[in-house]
Amino acid sequence: MAEDTRQDKRASFSAITEHNTNGMARTSAVASGKTGASKKLVIKNFKDRPKLAENYTEDTWLKLRDAVGAIQNSTSIKYNLEELYQAVENLCSYKVSPTLYKQLRQVCEDHVQAQILQFREESLDNLSFLKRMNRCWQDHCRQTIMIRSIFLFLDRTYVLQNSLLPSIWDTGLELFRTHIVSNSAVQKRTVDGILEQIELERNGETIDRSLLRSLLGMLSDLQVYKDSFEERFLIETNRLYAAEGQRLMQERDVPEYLHHVARRLEEENDRIVSYLDQSTQKPLISCVEKQLLGEHMTAILQKGLGTLLDENRVTELALLYQLFNKVKGGLPTLLQFWRDYIKSFGGEIVCTPEKDKDMVQELLDFKDKMDNVAQSCFTRNEGFINAMKEAFETFINKRPNKPAELIAKYVDSKLRAGNKEATEEELERILDKIMIIFRFIHGKDVFEAFYKKDLAKRLLVGKSASVDAEKSMLSKLKHECGAAFTSKLEGMFKDMELSKDIMIQFKQYMQNQSEPSNIELTVNILTMGYWPSYTPMEVHLPPEMVKLQEVFKLFYLGKHSGRKLQWQPTLGHAVLKAEFKEGKKELQVSLFQTLVLLMFTEGEEFSIEEIRTATGIEEGELKRTLQSLACGKARVLNKNPRGKDVEDGDRFNFNNDFKHKLFRIKINQIQMKETVEEQVSTTERVFQDRQYQIDAAVVRIMKMRKTLSHNLLVSELYNQLKFPVKVTYLYLLFILVQIFLLAYTHTQSSSASDVF
Repeated sequence: MAEDTRQDKRASFSAITEHNTNGMARTSAVASGKTGASKKLVIKNFKDRPKLAENYTEDTWLKLRDAVGAIQNSTSIKYNLEELYQAVENLCSYKVSPTLYKQLRQVCEDHVQAQILQFREESLDNLSFLKRMNRCWQDHCRQTIMIRSIFLFLDRTYVLQNSLLPSIWDTGLELFRTHIVSNSAVQKRTVDGILEQIELERNGETIDRSLLRSLLGMLSDLQVYKDSFEERFLIETNRLYAAEGQRLMQERDVPEYLHHVARRLEEENDRIVSYLDQSTQKPLISCVEKQLLGEHMTAILQKGLGTLLDENRVTELALLYQLFNKVKGGLPTLLQFWRDYIKSFGGEIVCTPEKDKDMVQELLDFKDKMDNVAQSCFTRNEGFINAMKEAFETFINKRPNKPAELIAKYVDSKLRAGNKEATEEELERILDKIMIIFRFIHGKDVFEAFYKKDLAKRLLVGKSASVDAEKSMLSKLKHECGAAFTSKLEGMFKDMELSKDIMIQFKQYMQNQSEPSNIELTVNILTMGYWPSYTPMEVHLPPEMVKLQEVFKLFYLGKHSGRKLQWQPTLGHAVLKAEFKEGKKELQVSLFQTLVLLMFTEGEEFSIEEIRTATGIEEGELKRTLQSLACGKARVLNKNPRGKDVEDGDRFNFNNDFKHKLFRIKINQIQMKETVEEQVSTTERVFQDRQYQIDAAVVRIMKMRKTLSHNLLVSELYNQLKFPVKVTYLYLLFILVQIFLLAYTHTQSSSASDVF
């Protein structure tokens, strides 16, 4: 049973075998009892390797050599390219590859060697030589590509498997480099021709850029660009621009020279994009920058920076910064010259007494100008901005105290009533700019003294243009210098507010009096510690005024017991009603002017001596007062003899013929104008306050440090104080402090000349 079953199974299959010419046998097994059975594909090797026909290798090579020759001679190929490719494949399949590779290389080498003859013609000019070289190179590349396409199977099998063998393309490059480009005569003429064309272009002539691009690409592909061309090119470039830089620095001004340098750099960058190799960019640009900028940085800045800044040549300054930013050490050099220029120009403004009148405005304009340069030309470089601040701080303190005084007066001119130059917004911007200049000043106490004196005038005489502007300035000073700096100034404003409240109460008090006065009195109560010091002056007031003063004194001391009132006639002012032939007028005058004018209600004419005796006004102040009444624009008095100055023998009478288009006339208060003596007095008070600060600072330092050398003590003192200190005074003060500290600490110290 078992045997029968096996026989049945064998009988149920049938084998179908098909033989193909390539030796493959495909067998199909069909199951008679099952549908959809799988099919098997069996591949068998050749029993015997086919043999090449006799002379097949030699005949095939002759055919391939003819095709290569046709390509090299630019003639038509007799054979089909596919047939040639198949022939190469067949030869490679039968291990003829080494021989085939050598034969192909030899044929190509023979052809390339023959090409050198065309470059030995001496009659060719450089441009024609370059064109012939380019044509030869282009032909060689095209031929190598076509030859490789035929021998592609060789290139991708045998050559690829042998790492030491160059590819067909690399072989073509090697042969061209070895037999043509490496020829010293050919290479020299090629490089000379290229350099000649570049020089012509640099001189403004038009050249064939595509020719140069092709030839330089050839040198780069052949890996001789750097050795054969770039080194010579950079040497020639260096020589050209070195001579050009020297010549143009003598012939042209700085703005024109800067534009020339920028144009040259742009041209060289364009050459790199157009035909030079990218590897040349860095050394080429560095060479141009070094010869046109690096070698002449100091000369450029000495010759032209001052002119550019004086004329505000923003475009050229921006270009100068951009160019110097490219050169090593360019920006530090420019920074130093920029700092020196600011110090020099600003120092001339500050240290020239003839410019005192316009000093602050010139400083503000100069600061605006330098800010604009730093922002728009120097790209807001932090180093340049800090250098500018340092330079301003240096030159503005070359002349101690005067800039601080003039800045205070400038602020006064802007905040005083009658200033119609600016709106509130513009005034705020001006104050902000003034604060920038104020920050550079060391002697801020001088500014405070003069500012306080001018502020007092504005508040007492009602000459302040805007309370908001005054408080805004006060807020800026407080933010800049601290609350201690502005405490007295804030106290002045508080006094004015309190005085208004007191006057409201005083008017109510006067209404309840049995004998009301026909004089309307307004009193400002000033705290002595807040306000500037005023020299007391005793004058002879009319009885009505004296009586009214006593009434106010009684009223005020009744509310504030223990206080003392001291009247300051130098700060008083009044409004008088006067009658002229033209009609009634109101005269807005100072208290001294009031006392003089009231005398003419009792007489027609008075001498200067009679007026001095009756009023008690000091001689100099009296002369200025009479000058304002008799020699100014509003001459309510006549002086005899006539003249601009008041002399001792002059006599005065009331000018009944006085005419004026206004009803209320303000007569300039000459006595309120600052005199030289007042300036000196203010400065001396500042120096006195400084000595107290120096004493306190020395004591603070020595109590903390106990022992300190002279130099270190001076240095520490300068750090704590914001104004210059006289060392001679310090030296004497040190000895006193040393004695004090010896008693205080009960320790032994060294000599006063060395250690304290």
